[in-house]
Amino acid sequence: MKPLHTDRNIIIFVLLIVVAGGFTTLVQLHPWARKPIEIIIPEENTPISGTTQIYIDGAVVRPGWYPIDEDKTLNDVILSARGLAEGADTSKIKLHIPTVNECNTSQRISINRAENWLLDALPGIGPTSAQNIIDYREANGPFVTIYELLLVPGIGQSTFDNIRDLVTVE
Repeated sequence: MKPLHTDRNIIIFVLLIVVAGGFTTLVQLHPWARKPIEIIIPEENTPISGTTQIYIDGAVVRPGWYPIDEDKTLNDVILSARGLAEGADTSKIKLHIPTVNECNTSQRISINRAENWLLDALPGIGPTSAQNIIDYREANGPFVTIYELLLVPGIGQSTFDNIRDLVTVE
């Protein structure tokens, strides 16, 4: 016969695991855990014209670069990105003004968030490989490094070498 305190310790341990799991789920589902909108604005001395681009990311439907004119507002840019994502917290909008060096760097595609059409635009990645990337991340969770692309069916070393500087896991 087991002592009573051993069963009680097991019950307490299981309850602690359930409470910790519930807390983790609550934190992830709560609005404060959602990614804020991030907008990168060109340098202050850059003339604003139809060719000037602004980067918006985070809680929008389609993150990316959008043209901005003198008469455009933040709301216009958000609408260009197909609006706010479901459950977006507008109190967490982040603005980022890049330095000259940041303005000259190319945008990278997040293989953890990109949709099929965007992955398909990468050199050497067609619709099938793009879908394979999405299927892989849905089955295995987010990519930790870009080198995990080599585990995706249809992506070999030469394809990886062509896109390695164009992708990120952020």
